[in-house]
Amino acid sequence: MVSWDVRAASEADVEAVAELRAVVLRADLERLGRYDEQRVRQRLRDGFDPACTRVIEVDGAFAGCVALRPAEDAHWLEHFYLAPHLQGSGIGSGVLRLLLEQCDRDGVLVRLNVLQGSPALRLYERHGFSIESEDPVDVFMARQPA
Repeated sequence: MVSWDVRAASEADVEAVAELRAVVLRADLERLGRYDEQRVRQRLRDGFDPACTRVIEVDGAFAGCVALRPAEDAHWLEHFYLAPHLQGSGIGSGVLRLLLEQCDRDGVLVRLNVLQGSPALRLYERHGFSIESEDPVDVFMARQPA
């Protein structure tokens, strides 16, 4: 098992996160005809909130990130990216379990959206998310607190 940890994000993390987003989403966005080299990074920069974001580190090195943004009726799980060479290693499930345990303790509904056809959809379904709606690009999901 790989050793991982999460830490609070800072403004200094934005470019590493933007680059990782471009790498992780590229295949899905290209498949959907929506990949734009600059836009994929700029959308992250425009929405990056270090107060809601955690950086995932593996052996002390940047490996990914995840944000949990409070909203009126739920928390939004956003910007959940893990370096491709670490996907499938159990890190994503571990991080997600950690966040969902916190939301369960607080009694908070969690919402997210994932790109159509993304393998991440299966991860979210395994962790209790169900589809609420979908459009040609996104699948919107929610998970009730346990």
